[in-house]
Amino acid sequence: MREVINQLLKDKFARLALIVLGIIYLALFFADFLAPYTKDFSDRTMAYVPPSKIFTIDEAGRLSKPYTYNYIREFNQETLEMNYRLDRSKKYYLKFFSQGQPYKFLGLIPMKRHLVTVEPDGRLFLLGTDINGRDVFSRLLFGGRISMTIGFLALFVLFPIGLLYGGISGYFGGKVDTVMMRFAEAVMSIPSFYLLIILASILPSGMTSIQRFILIVVILALIGWASFARVVRGMVLSIKNQEFVQAAKSIGQSRLGIIIKHILPQTTSFVIVAMTLSVPSYILSESGLSFLGLGIQQPDASWGNMLKEAQEFTNIIYRPWLLTPGFLIFVAVLAFNLIGDTIRDVLDPKSRVR
Repeated sequence: MREVINQLLKDKFARLALIVLGIIYLALFFADFLAPYTKDFSDRTMAYVPPSKIFTIDEAGRLSKPYTYNYIREFNQETLEMNYRLDRSKKYYLKFFSQGQPYKFLGLIPMKRHLVTVEPDGRLFLLGTDINGRDVFSRLLFGGRISMTIGFLALFVLFPIGLLYGGISGYFGGKVDTVMMRFAEAVMSIPSFYLLIILASILPSGMTSIQRFILIVVILALIGWASFARVVRGMVLSIKNQEFVQAAKSIGQSRLGIIIKHILPQTTSFVIVAMTLSVPSYILSESGLSFLGLGIQQPDASWGNMLKEAQEFTNIIYRPWLLTPGFLIFVAVLAFNLIGDTIRDVLDPKSRVR
């Protein structure tokens, strides 16, 4: 692990990816504090408001405390469009580390203090609003908690199943191996994304987002274990005849004990690489389901269902801030792939350059 960490820090792309992911996860951890509004905030009169403009120079050209103006919504009868202009009749100064809407930090500690708020009656939308007048920046932070953790939770279910299944299949061999691998191949032959759509669509409509979130994790895990188990089985076939395994047999170690204590630990390098490279696929799967309306449901946020609004051509042209979730998904997936490739190069002796 020390060598892996050293190589990650030496590689400039992997180091940049670690920094980016570190910033993202820190922001998500402190989302309640960083977000100007709570996840339940909504102002229907402020639908599709552009990002707030922050000013630090007053009308006289002098340096001023940061302030912003509210937007006024006006209907253009000629173009039949809703336009927004700044209401410069009143300034609203930004306040840092001040009290705002109450929330529970990590769902436990009651708090009111936010990193940045605005004076009463003012509105601060750092990345604009959506169709329901909800702050996009705040929802990005709360939605990222789901999108960026679902992959790790799926791995905690998937990898133990795949490791144990592949270990048993490879160690026992013969008819046991044949039957187990045919079943795994049958699971692998199922089109995963279409199965996800079918399973997600038959979930009860009255489920809460937490229940739906847990079921999506389970569904993702039940789909992905087969291919992982097949690779583990191949590794176990090459390990089970080595001397340390024969020594464990000679002292009376049980078969399951040999698999868990002696054989599966030898697959650690592959498991680490596979876990790192698998997280992006689960992030994309959750985002795809939520984008299609089969994942996390409104009003709860995830990057996938937030991106759904950006599928309309007019929103892409006139409201580009709605594309921000897609950009964050791209950055997160790219960062995980860079880290996974670097770890694979370190742990795979054949890929090292002497």
